[in-house]
Amino acid sequence: MHFGGSALKMINMKKYLAFLLLFSCLIVSAQQKKIEVTGIRMENVKYPFEVKEITLNIQGPEVQMAYMDLQPRNPNGKNVLLLHGKNFSAIYWEQTANDLAKAGYRVIMPDQIGFGKSSKPGNIQYTFQLLAQNTKAVLDALKITKINVLGHSMGGMLATRFTLMYPETVEKLILENPIGLEDWKTVVPYQSVDDWYKTELGQTYDKMKAYQLQFYYGGKWKPEYDKWIAAPAGWTLNKDYAVVAKSSALTYDMIFTQPVVYEFENLKVPTLLIIGQRDRTALGKGKAPKEIQETLGDYPALGKATAKKIAQSELVEIDNVGHLPHIEAYDKFITPLLKFLNK
Repeated sequence: MHFGGSALKMINMKKYLAFLLLFSCLIVSAQQKKIEVTGIRMENVKYPFEVKEITLNIQGPEVQMAYMDLQPRNPNGKNVLLLHGKNFSAIYWEQTANDLAKAGYRVIMPDQIGFGKSSKPGNIQYTFQLLAQNTKAVLDALKITKINVLGHSMGGMLATRFTLMYPETVEKLILENPIGLEDWKTVVPYQSVDDWYKTELGQTYDKMKAYQLQFYYGGKWKPEYDKWIAAPAGWTLNKDYAVVAKSSALTYDMIFTQPVVYEFENLKVPTLLIIGQRDRTALGKGKAPKEIQETLGDYPALGKATAKKIAQSELVEIDNVGHLPHIEAYDKFITPLLKFLNK
């Protein structure tokens, strides 16, 4: 049988398209195997330490707040509270908590309401004051009256609010690439909770990874980063994902509308700022006018400006590191942290 040139080209094209289809299916299949469905309260996600919880009554509903309490073998009598960021839960503090415990510190790691293994009510008003009260309730249940507070990202905003509300409880404050060092609502158009909710409903593993790759890790992904997005991405495959999406939308609104930037001068405790210099995180950055976008999330400048506002502050700048120093450059994070705590 003889085929003309055009017929051969057609056959080759069909083979090529079939190959592309097969290759795409293999990628999707591999991705599906990689990401498992996550329970709404991460019931199927193993945490590094025993998880306990307290029951809270918030604006009507009864909810559960999960936390980990790591006890040191040789206690030094000091305590550290670790507060997670918006796109994370307490699970990512494992290495930090182990080293703090080795140094003698008791380490408390809560999942805030709306995050991780805690309840995710979608019908309450989220405020940083509420989250601070909830966190204080955990400490009260454990009879802890003095503590050092470390907050990362959104946890930095919460750590600041907690310290302002309970200055008699906080011995030292550590802010690791906190968000909220500027007031985005003055330059970024407002998004309603419904807007945030719609965006969250459209989340996928690929979108989450692309965001973190660009804004957290400077375009360089390492295999060890996968575990920090596997569980949140697994939520998007859950038939009840709308529950998580709604609480996430409400906490985005909380972050955007409740800045702490105007109150840093009121902090009276020794404070350490650990700032990855490559970080450019800013909420709603893509919706700001083009000429404004490049000015937002300038962490080298924001870190210096914030340090000047806090009377007893120290600033540690980590070059070529993004939004997660304790994940991306752990040694450069833990060394100044322990030095500061041990003073």
